[in-house]
Amino acid sequence: MPEYERWSEARTNAIIAEHAGEPGATLPILHALQEVFGHVPVEAEPLVAAALNLSRAEVHGIVTFYHDFRRHAPGRHVLRLCRAEACQAAGGEALATEVRRRHGIDWHATTPDGALTLEPVFCLGLCACAPAAMLDGEVLGRLDEATLDEALECVA
Repeated sequence: MPEYERWSEARTNAIIAEHAGEPGATLPILHALQEVFGHVPVEAEPLVAAALNLSRAEVHGIVTFYHDFRRHAPGRHVLRLCRAEACQAAGGEALATEVRRRHGIDWHATTPDGALTLEPVFCLGLCACAPAAMLDGEVLGRLDEATLDEALECVA
């Protein structure tokens, strides 16, 4: 997993300045903040808003609307399970329930030891009669409980 920087106002302002002139700069700025800090710090929202002449509520609404943005730094490993209807119908709902039960976490949460963060993704384009996921950015297709357990051995 990548190492993330600790939040700082100066670094946030540098990231904002780097992207502020781009058309539709809000999303590129928020993605860059998450790439650097591992999440979009709430302290960054008013800085982004001021730089782009938006209200803080608008920036906050964008961060909380999109599932890709995190409010807290992720665990050492990030599992993104597909929540699209095709994957759910192919067993993804049961797989998600089992992962949440075993690790004692819900969506957008991290295990107490910081090992695993569970996030939804709403289509990986791998509809092939079995659920799909991403673990630390690596796509996993045709999942069942055994193949997911094998992939999650790095978390144990």
